[in-house]
Amino acid sequence: MKCSSLKKEHLMPKIKKQQMVEFIEKNIQAFHDKRLARLCGLQLHRILKRKNPYLFRAKALNVAQDLVKTILDAYLSSQEEGIFGGFLEEFALFICSRSYGGVKSSAEGVDLEFSKDGVRYIVSIKSGPNWGNSRQIARMKDDFRRAKRILGSNVSGTKVIAVNGCCYGKDDKPDKGEYLKYCGQRFWEFISGDENLYTEIIEPLGHMAKEKNEKFLEEYDKAVNRFGREFTIHYCASDGSILWDKLVKFNSRKKS
Repeated sequence: MKCSSLKKEHLMPKIKKQQMVEFIEKNIQAFHDKRLARLCGLQLHRILKRKNPYLFRAKALNVAQDLVKTILDAYLSSQEEGIFGGFLEEFALFICSRSYGGVKSSAEGVDLEFSKDGVRYIVSIKSGPNWGNSRQIARMKDDFRRAKRILGSNVSGTKVIAVNGCCYGKDDKPDKGEYLKYCGQRFWEFISGDENLYTEIIEPLGHMAKEKNEKFLEEYDKAVNRFGREFTIHYCASDGSILWDKLVKFNSRKKS
């Protein structure tokens, strides 16, 4: 039974480039749509509440337009990381499902499960290698332990290995004791069996990127102008200087 299972795993077809390209072209539009929707739905007061006014004062950002643009860029960057991270996770699941029959895991904190060479792998997928603090990493390890216990009781005698998979970056010491950490090329090769996949992904991501970004850039310019005007009205004195006290009070004052 074990031998036939291994044979089946080795005979599974690897992902074809055309399948990869079709998935990316079909699903990358959702990334562009979501980032545009987030931008169009933004309100200045929501961004100002989330950002550190002391930092901007320390950086001597005394031009309203520059300050607004810096705040907006920082907010959008963090939003885009999250949106694109979701896309990469779905793409990794697709790749592994075609290469090794991988499935989305039902275990808490685990994104992907698949078998290869008689081993059951449980994978937590992150965008990059520096994704969490010590508490978040400890929680991931707890999730791995829990998932291992469940899999061990359900499938007696199966070896289970936990993996933290990172879609980009490097970590040349993958053995972390309780789990393996595969980043960049190592991760994509691990879930696909193709050592070159990590470079082949980049080209289809750029298909029609300029056209898809035109509407976003148009709305971005409008947002900068709109927020700059609003900021000047509410947080600038008549001589044009920024009312830092008023900005800090809006951001941090307790409710009376």
